[in-house]
Amino acid sequence: MKTTGSNKPRRPRRAFTPEFKAEIVEQCQRGDRSIAQVAKDFDLTETAVREWVRQAERDAGTRDDGRLSSDEKAELAALRRENRRLREDVEILKRVTAFFAKETW
Repeated sequence: MKTTGSNKPRRPRRAFTPEFKAEIVEQCQRGDRSIAQVAKDFDLTETAVREWVRQAERDAGTRDDGRLSSDEKAELAALRRENRRLREDVEILKRVTAFFAKETW
């Protein structure tokens, strides 16, 4: 296990389903327990739980801190993929045009 600067062992990185995150966020938003308590109860880092709550608020439109909602992030990723593909298409067309321009002379 790796250690941090304070020689405290780092936790292994874990992946969580969207359903699990939603359940944790719901428990935090009920208000009967603090984010710190929910994180402790589920053996999660407080930082991760806070970020999940912030992202859920962005997605619901109740938080505007200049960051993207999950839908916006997905759309941006799709647009970047499409842009990359279109640039590749343009590059191919340039090469084909150059090839045929040489052949006609």
